[in-house]
Amino acid sequence: MGDAEIREFITHLAVDRRVAPATQNQALAAVLFLFNQVLRKQIGYVEGIVRSKTTRKLPVVLAPDEVRKILEHLTGTPRLCALLMYGSGLRVLEAVSLRVKDVDFARTEIIVRAGKGDKDRRVPLPESIAPALRKQILRVEKQFALDLRAGLRGAALPGALSTKYPNADKQLEWQYVFPAQRVYTEATTRIRRRHHCHESNIQRAFAIAVRAARVRKRATCHSLRHSFATHLLESGTDIRTIQELLGHTDLRTTMIYTHVLNRGAMGVKSPADQL
Repeated sequence: MGDAEIREFITHLAVDRRVAPATQNQALAAVLFLFNQVLRKQIGYVEGIVRSKTTRKLPVVLAPDEVRKILEHLTGTPRLCALLMYGSGLRVLEAVSLRVKDVDFARTEIIVRAGKGDKDRRVPLPESIAPALRKQILRVEKQFALDLRAGLRGAALPGALSTKYPNADKQLEWQYVFPAQRVYTEATTRIRRRHHCHESNIQRAFAIAVRAARVRKRATCHSLRHSFATHLLESGTDIRTIQELLGHTDLRTTMIYTHVLNRGAMGVKSPADQL
């Protein structure tokens, strides 16, 4: 088999199976990896593939009452992460990988490091969350002290910072705000560390809370970020400001929230309401 069979299969996924563009791209990457790396049969650019069409889907936005009901069924780390996602517009991975040094209580802001597209940005820290976040950092400090006494090192540093600052991982400010319960051992250095809480734990707890709150929407953790942007827009916040808070490069990405404002479809009033 070669180019012709690959082209036929990947086209079949789009035409017959109607998969999403991301699914088709993933399948193509997997097949090319199989040929190039496993079978050692070099396959270049495969021409003539019929691509899946990208369709625009409106984001799922929760009403404030729905957010409140969901939060009532969350406790501990999942609840605090959910509050950060809704109150600061963080993605779930940005929430769980937050480090102590990036929470600025004095300026009531959070610095998101290396977000999507490897971009840093500043987001507001809700004052209502600050007390709970302070208590969480105190728990992290106690756990970190116990870990050091047990011979563990701190959280791994990003990039080449471990080379530039070899002892920085022993400082509290570099530790994760939401550390994992289990420790792990690095394969190359055999150093024992504690990573951040895995995002799947938050996603699983959120899904259970949505069902318990009887919210009839296909809501996920990312719906809290959508709700953050939409509710800011409804309260009169400038669209450019929301773009900066979300970290969008293109304003057109942020403009999708204008289509889900709480003013009816396209902001018009239905003529049926005038009967």
